[in-house]
Amino acid sequence: MTNKEILEKAKRYRDYTAENLSKMIQVPGFSCTEKERVLLLKKMCEEAGMEDIRIDGLGSLLGRVGHGKKKLVFDAHIDTVGVGDPAQWKTPPHSGLVKDGLVHGRGASDQLGGAASMITAARMLKESGYDGEYSVWFAFTTIEEDCDGLCWKYLIEEEKFVPDFVVSTEPTSCRLYRGHRGRMEIQIEIKGISCHGSAPERGESAAYKAARAALAIEKLNAELQPDDDKFLGKGTITVSQIKVHGPSQCAVPDQAMLYCDRRLTWGEDDKLAISQVEKALAAAGVDKFKVFMPEYAQPAYTGLLYKQELYFPTWKIPNDHFLVRSGVDGYKGLYGGEPTVDKWTFSTNCVAICGRHKIPCIGFGPGDESQAHAPNEINRVDDLEKCAAFYASLPFAMEARA
Repeated sequence: MTNKEILEKAKRYRDYTAENLSKMIQVPGFSCTEKERVLLLKKMCEEAGMEDIRIDGLGSLLGRVGHGKKKLVFDAHIDTVGVGDPAQWKTPPHSGLVKDGLVHGRGASDQLGGAASMITAARMLKESGYDGEYSVWFAFTTIEEDCDGLCWKYLIEEEKFVPDFVVSTEPTSCRLYRGHRGRMEIQIEIKGISCHGSAPERGESAAYKAARAALAIEKLNAELQPDDDKFLGKGTITVSQIKVHGPSQCAVPDQAMLYCDRRLTWGEDDKLAISQVEKALAAAGVDKFKVFMPEYAQPAYTGLLYKQELYFPTWKIPNDHFLVRSGVDGYKGLYGGEPTVDKWTFSTNCVAICGRHKIPCIGFGPGDESQAHAPNEINRVDDLEKCAAFYASLPFAMEARA
């Protein structure tokens, strides 16, 4: 297909893309409960003409167009977070309302919009008879909101499905992204000595130790430094939960737990982050503590239990990487000017694909990152059309640059 033909087809399928997104939103699918949404997507993939359609052990859906030796994969996670307080929504969160150029509902941007544009791109490639250098795969993956990248760790390590290149369709406001910070979850357990509340001097309060620990984490966050080229920015750490326990409401507590969200910039990893917390607590006078990384262990809707430590490595690829430049070429061919090349603030499945397994990734998706997990989530139909065209054009741009 020429760029002109791609743009014409994307415009012709504009309503089709928006309607598919609306249908997805109307079938709730939270992490580990995505079955009905996956079955809906399977039907859409069949109607779009994909081949080799299958559902893997964790419930992710895969389909293909083309027969090339190299795998170019477009990824969309199709689980969403919950709706929060329904009273904060102006339209029902699973209405899928399409009105005034917007699609409304939970998942519209994060990130069912990417899935809808992927299906349209697959249909366009199939109808054009695409049979180039790439097998173009479309992955509709599960459990990302609970444990980003788990689905891809499973696909790569257990099912031996190893892409050559991947495009994440998480929301980028139709910008081209080439990295983001990693993250991990850190748990701190602190011991004290209980005694009667009428004589607190007889014990050691785990609550006071927890307070000192929280302030030490605040100080550590201020001391963290950005990466050398300032692309990803500084790492961060924050206390997200504090729990204190004791024998009774009239006793000095002897147990405390702090849970931390740690964002990792380039050059930081799990071992460094844990050692920093240990040093910060010791310097603040906290004793009898343990710092560790928890594990994710929830069964998928298929019943399969696949565990992973809650560590999601940082990733980026160079601005002059073949995949980035091909993305720029594809965008320019369609729209004239160059795209903004940037990074995500939040985390995506690329933590496993590129962070763990060093498979090159870029991001290009409809909708705004700021819509993620917010009430009154929306996506622009213009973005859906634009992304469908970009996805269909990318294999041609990559072949032209090779």
